[in-house]
Amino acid sequence: MDTAYRFGIEEEYFLADAATRGTPAPAVLEAFHAAAGAALPRVERELLRTQVEASSAPAADCAAARAELSGLRRGLATLARQHGLLVFAAGTHPLAHWTRQSHTEKERYQDLARQLGLPGARNMVGGLHVHVEVPRPETRVDLMNRLMPFLPLLLALSASSPFFGGRATGLAAYRLCVFGEMPRTGLPELFADAADYERLVRAMTGAGAIPDASYLWWVVRPSLKYPTLELRVADSCTRLADSLAIAALWRCLVRCADRRPDLNRGMTGASRAIAGENLWRAQRDGAKATFVEEATGEALPAAAWLDQAIALVGEDAAALGCGDEVAATRAILAGTSADRQAAVFEQARARGLAEDAALAAVVDWLAAATAECGQGGTPSAGAA
Repeated sequence: MDTAYRFGIEEEYFLADAATRGTPAPAVLEAFHAAAGAALPRVERELLRTQVEASSAPAADCAAARAELSGLRRGLATLARQHGLLVFAAGTHPLAHWTRQSHTEKERYQDLARQLGLPGARNMVGGLHVHVEVPRPETRVDLMNRLMPFLPLLLALSASSPFFGGRATGLAAYRLCVFGEMPRTGLPELFADAADYERLVRAMTGAGAIPDASYLWWVVRPSLKYPTLELRVADSCTRLADSLAIAALWRCLVRCADRRPDLNRGMTGASRAIAGENLWRAQRDGAKATFVEEATGEALPAAAWLDQAIALVGEDAAALGCGDEVAATRAILAGTSADRQAAVFEQARARGLAEDAALAAVVDWLAAATAECGQGGTPSAGAA
C-alpha cells in the first residue's frame, strides 16, 4: 500500500435538547463540553456552543480512520445521553433557530462574531473537512485549480442540509448558501501559480484584512497548519460510511491529479464559471443533480460523473488500498442524508404531525443514524 497521501477527517456535529430537539440550555452545553474535553482528546469546541468537532489522526488507511471516528461518534453519543442531549451530523440543524445561538467564548470566535455581524450570527452550519497530505506542498495551488471541477460531485454526495431554521429550504444542500454570506467563501480564484497565491496572502495580511491564510474559507484550500490540500465543500455526513467514502474519493483525486499534471490543465474563467454552476446544481438537487460538461456542453447526471471519477482514480484507489471505500460512493446515490431527511419529514406529515413535530422526527433520525453509523449500521429512512 502507498503510505503517501495520508489523510485526516474533521466532522462537525450539532447538539440538540433531547426533549425539545431545539437549542439546549447554556449550562447543559457547558457541562457537556467540559465532559467531552476531558474524555475525548480529539474533540474540540466549534464556533457555536451547540456544535462540536471530532477529528481523526493522520492515517494511511481507511480502517484506522473508521475505527477512530466510530469511537468518537459513540463517545459523543454516550456523553450526549448523559446530559439530556442528542448529537448528530448534518449540514444544518433542521429545527433550531440561529437567533437563539451563542458563540463559544474563545478569542478567535469572539473576534469573528464582531467582524462578521449578521452573516456570522447566521452561520449555523456543519461541514466535513478532509485533509490530504501532498508530497510536494508547493504544488497544492496547482492541484486546487485542477481539482475544482470535481467539487460539485463531492458536495452532491454529501448533501445533508435540506432544512434550516425550522423550515424546508427547497435545496438538498443549503449549507453553502448560509456559509456563502461570509467573505472569502465559495470557489477559490484560479491562481497562476503558488507565487500568485502567496501574493494574495501577503496583500491581505499586510493590509490587516485577515490575520493569516486560515481566514480564506474557500471550499478547497491549501492548509496553513498542515502540508495538505483541504476539502471543505462537503456537508457534514450523517452516516460515517459516507464520510469515509467521500474522503477516500478525494484522497484518490488528489493523488491522481498529482501524478497526472495534464489532468484539467489550462483551466480558464469559463471552467471556473461552469464549476460554479455545477456547485449550485449540487446544492439544489444533491445526488439527483445533472452537471454541465465543459467539453461537450451536455448535462450529465451525477451518477455518470461519479462513474467517470471512479474510473479515473482506479489506479490510485488500488495503490492507496481504498477501492472498497471509493466504490461505496455509488451506494450514496440511492439516498443521501438530505433524501432520507426529506422522506422522514414527509412520512411524519402524512401521519398528521405538525411541521415542528415532523422536524423533530428528522432530528431523531439524524441522531440515530449518526450513532448507529458509528457502529456500522445504517437506519432506514423510516426509522424515526
